[in-house]
Amino acid sequence: MALSALQIGALVSAAQLVPLVGLLVAGELLDRFSERLVVGVGTLVVGIALSAAVLVESYWAILLFLVIVGAGYSTAQPGGSKSVAAWFDKSQRGFAMGIRQAGLPLGGALAAIILPTVAITWGWRASFLVGGLIAIFGALVFMLFYRAPAGAVPVARVSEVSVTNVVLSRLAMIREPVMKQIMASGISLISVQYGILIFTVLYLHSRLQMDVLQAATLLFVAQGAGVAGRILLAAWSDRCRSRYFPVMVCMVAVILGLLVLVWLPLRSTLMLGCLMAWLGFFGFGWYGPWVAYVAESAPADKTGFVLGLAMAINQLAIVSIPPLLGWLLDISGSFMLGWSLLIAMTLLGLLMTIQRQGEINESDRV
Repeated sequence: MALSALQIGALVSAAQLVPLVGLLVAGELLDRFSERLVVGVGTLVVGIALSAAVLVESYWAILLFLVIVGAGYSTAQPGGSKSVAAWFDKSQRGFAMGIRQAGLPLGGALAAIILPTVAITWGWRASFLVGGLIAIFGALVFMLFYRAPAGAVPVARVSEVSVTNVVLSRLAMIREPVMKQIMASGISLISVQYGILIFTVLYLHSRLQMDVLQAATLLFVAQGAGVAGRILLAAWSDRCRSRYFPVMVCMVAVILGLLVLVWLPLRSTLMLGCLMAWLGFFGFGWYGPWVAYVAESAPADKTGFVLGLAMAINQLAIVSIPPLLGWLLDISGSFMLGWSLLIAMTLLGLLMTIQRQGEINESDRV
């Protein structure tokens, strides 16, 4: 279609913008209806929209279908996380959540291998169709086999409370110390994650004069370490006195890793590989224990909404940080401003979470 870089970027943003609101709506629906229904229907929407994109002829039509994809996708993250929280007790929840969250980068890696090959062989329409059929298959499997655990908290009926009271009670949750802690860590770490994901290859290629294939291989190392991190760090959180402690360790680790990346003259491929594995393990792996902590911090009847709220706030960073990092690179001609911003954000987030953790501990003693 001879698209510009801006148009290609808009396609990515189209699927990411809707979850800003969609995650909140999905979270509220999950507190009123079963995960089986909400996640199943949402995934069907994804699959049908992707499959229907096969029929379109224009760029704007594809853009519209990707907006619909984003709306359907909004149910997957909070819905899957709530399902894990419902099925597993605290002693197993972190490990189970880590396995569930590891599915995301694994699916992304498979998509990166399969879909471009399909597009090259049969055309871009075929890649949309394959992605859509896989989503439809996943939706049907989930709806056929998933069952809520016995003794699950019954969902609230819409008529039981007014819409105004619901909105006010939900917004009041943002002021809770635990939510401020969740937001501070989530925004900083998701910014680091996407900074590493989007700009590492470019940094290694332009700043360290590494060929693109070698730089991409190092990014793959980071992603592989991230899959392991999501499982192992979440399993570790099951054995910690505070499930939030591994998240704080991740914040310290990514600060140290980014400082090494920026300041030390790393010329050895082995050293760079170890550093990328470190950044991937902690910079991607934080999400497993973080989601488990969010699920446990929520009231039983508001788990879906709290998960949706936390993920929607993260979505703000997902949408805004990559263009901001790119703009800093454009105006300065250096990656230093971007990496420094990520270091500063994570350090600020760490200080805020330490303060909020103290407030939470103090309230527990009272």
